[in-house]
Amino acid sequence: MSVVGVSFPSMGERLSLVEQNRALLARQGLLERWRAPLPEVVEAIGALQAQQWGALPVALWSRMHDFETESLYSAFERQELVAGQFLRGTLHAVTAREQPAYSMVVQDGGLNAWQRTKAESSPRAEELREALRKFTDGVTRTVEETCVFIEDWVRANPGAIADEEAQFQRERKWRPFRATSDFMRWPAKGEWGSRTPEAFRAAPCPPGRGPGSAEALETVVRCHIRAFGPVTAEDTAYWMGWKVPPVRKVLEAQGDLLRFTDEAGRTLYDLPDAPRPDAETGAPARFLAPFDSVLLAYEAKRRQRVLPDEHRAAVYMKANLRVLPTFLVDGLVAGLWGSEAKRGEAVLTLRPFGKITKAARRELEEEGERLVRVLHPRAKSRHIAVS
Repeated sequence: MSVVGVSFPSMGERLSLVEQNRALLARQGLLERWRAPLPEVVEAIGALQAQQWGALPVALWSRMHDFETESLYSAFERQELVAGQFLRGTLHAVTAREQPAYSMVVQDGGLNAWQRTKAESSPRAEELREALRKFTDGVTRTVEETCVFIEDWVRANPGAIADEEAQFQRERKWRPFRATSDFMRWPAKGEWGSRTPEAFRAAPCPPGRGPGSAEALETVVRCHIRAFGPVTAEDTAYWMGWKVPPVRKVLEAQGDLLRFTDEAGRTLYDLPDAPRPDAETGAPARFLAPFDSVLLAYEAKRRQRVLPDEHRAAVYMKANLRVLPTFLVDGLVAGLWGSEAKRGEAVLTLRPFGKITKAARRELEEEGERLVRVLHPRAKSRHIAVS
């Protein structure tokens, strides 16, 4: 892999928001697209948000040269990539190599907890998770099949799940037992495509069968720095869904990390060989997918390095917990985009938040023309509209 403009500021040097922005863009392939095998790119840019499944190809296309959507599905089929409930308990795609560490960190962070009521259940209830793992080990199981299996287990183990809890779970088709890092998503009919995989298999390496807690935590903390650094302890803890103190302890224990400060005086941690381009480095126009990782990789109120505060409400939809697709101008979110195809005509619509220069508009339209071909390859005609 190539990197852009590596420099090594002195210990404790203050990094401006622009310098933090350029470091982020360089690591994410948003300054210069990556030329590397897909699994290597996924590790470089961090766990990919996947709760909107169609966003994955857009996120990778924006960051890779010569990306083809079928290569993504092939990587899942070969289990070079896996999709499951990882960071913050939401659906992510990670590499099979790093999955054991992510799964363990999710477990240790309490995000695998299945119980949803205050009813007291028997300690034997944890046996159900192990039984469900065995039931899905190497075999694709639908939601319905897992529900039947769980109900049979509950009947065979009276008292293991309290009646109140069991009723709550039944109303939700026992989802909390599957929405853990013990399992990965898999298409019911075995064909990967544009729809979110709705069936399940046991994860290649469930929590407890891979690295220990300390090793897994250190690995995932460094994954975050590698993909999104320089970062604060609060940033990393938010991204993981953990509390700050144990994350800060791990960061402070890493003797090789460089320390900087941000404009608020907070400590930023970074890997010594990570790219940190100069503030003057140009940033090309880029399109970000819905729920793009760069918009969710930092403490919720500290995302100004990529998203200006005045545009936050336009991007994050609190009512339905959505993060809208955006585009970058000079490295910062400058508007929203959307696409649709009707009667063979595909249109990519750009909605800038304010005035953009003619040069930026031209660059966005050129980049958008390439994106709309990826999104709607069968369209007979394609257009860019600016509203």
